[in-house]
Amino acid sequence: MGNAVEFKKINKRFPGAHVLKDVTFSVKDGEVHALLGENGAGKSTLLNILHGVYAEYEGEVLLHGNKVAFKNPNEAIVKGKISKVHQETNVVKDLTVGQNITLGYEPKKGVFVDYKELNNKVDNILTQLRCKFKSSDLAGNLTAGEMQMMAIAKALFHESKIISLDEPTTALTLKETDALFEVIRQLKKDGITILYVSHRLEEIFQICDRASILRDGQYITTLNIADTNRAELIRNMVGRDVAAVAGRTKSGIKQKEIVLKVEGLSSGRKFQDVSFELHRGEIVGFFGLVGAGRTEVMRTLFGADKKTAGRVFLKGKETHIKNTHQGLKDGIGLIPEERKTQGFINLQSNINNVALSSLERYMSGIFVDDTKRRENCEKYIQELEIHPAKADFLTSNMSGGNQQKVILAKWMSTDVDVLIFDEPTKGVDVGAKVEIYRIMEEIAESGKGVILVSSELPEVMGMSDRIMIMSEGRIAGELNREEYYEDHILNLAIGGNDNE
Repeated sequence: MGNAVEFKKINKRFPGAHVLKDVTFSVKDGEVHALLGENGAGKSTLLNILHGVYAEYEGEVLLHGNKVAFKNPNEAIVKGKISKVHQETNVVKDLTVGQNITLGYEPKKGVFVDYKELNNKVDNILTQLRCKFKSSDLAGNLTAGEMQMMAIAKALFHESKIISLDEPTTALTLKETDALFEVIRQLKKDGITILYVSHRLEEIFQICDRASILRDGQYITTLNIADTNRAELIRNMVGRDVAAVAGRTKSGIKQKEIVLKVEGLSSGRKFQDVSFELHRGEIVGFFGLVGAGRTEVMRTLFGADKKTAGRVFLKGKETHIKNTHQGLKDGIGLIPEERKTQGFINLQSNINNVALSSLERYMSGIFVDDTKRRENCEKYIQELEIHPAKADFLTSNMSGGNQQKVILAKWMSTDVDVLIFDEPTKGVDVGAKVEIYRIMEEIAESGKGVILVSSELPEVMGMSDRIMIMSEGRIAGELNREEYYEDHILNLAIGGNDNE
């Protein structure tokens, strides 16, 4: 078995950062090869070099034994027969599935697009992938899982021999993930090489043959999945042993005072009759399946969405939060799931993003005191171990885990009493997860109330003092720590009865 891909002494530098350092390893023909590492380890940069996104780098890339140097992703697709399926699939929603898949490479009859041939070609591929949708269907109507399949169909349309999948299951249901894995196994049988990037280690054991691990831009090792275990993978990724499962290190920090009380909160058809209490120093988890209404409840509490009924009390006083500005003023902070679009401003540096929600703290008269702002930012860079440790670095150029820490710093700089974490570790590696859990506990210990919204059951069970389980817009059950049983929680989330 030859090598499909070989990386030889790959180095990549950005201004002020040496991102890849002498990376050398190979991927065999027709294997499913995992690329693992913490956020900022260099995985995405390496894939971007492979796919022609970055043409400037040192070292060599070989495909099937031949040295290649692609000027752009289009050249990688056409000449290298190599495609990337992105985490967030780029879809032109107003075009059909067939038009999306063949975009820019449509089969022609004279000067016109030959739609009959286009649809036939694409439908053959969709049948091969066992997709339920057709070439003529509108792309905008597809589910996240179907869009992922469409991206794979696009790779097959270009007759790609190497396909990389970057966090492909982030937005997928369990059923869609199973369907994706079936397709990957089939592609492997057909001799296609798959590069697989995921933070979900259980997936690596299900689907991959070998895993290469990067740490701080350096190649660490390649392991056979059949001969390794979770602990060894994590140890190589973070350079230390980490209990990957969320767990509390501080107990008994819950105080008597109720900082937030919610009575009969409703928002039209999104959710109905939600009631709960949150104490100072307490972490309350909200668990539910996709579409249960958890995020909508939090957005309404924060003032981003309107309530249609119910009452909210902060520190014993009723509050009528009409917008996010007032939510912040009344003492509620929200760390959103969509951090790239809602958590920070894209073209701003860390110093500006950290100060976003607490500007009044840095005022001297009518002017902003930059020294105070910088001191505050640098304090949190140290405390949260943000990398690169630079106040003037663009937040958008950082890895997902470090972006999440900048958003945390933004909220820790404010005087909020209630902090809501919505999917705080989504797309974040093991090392950053552990740090985020530690920060959550510190925030609770400082006397704030913390709400954790998460789809990861081990995370909710490990971190929460109590769990509220939501199903179809309502609270289906409330459990204390001694009542946490995985099957019972899932049963409630699926719509079972609390008495079962």
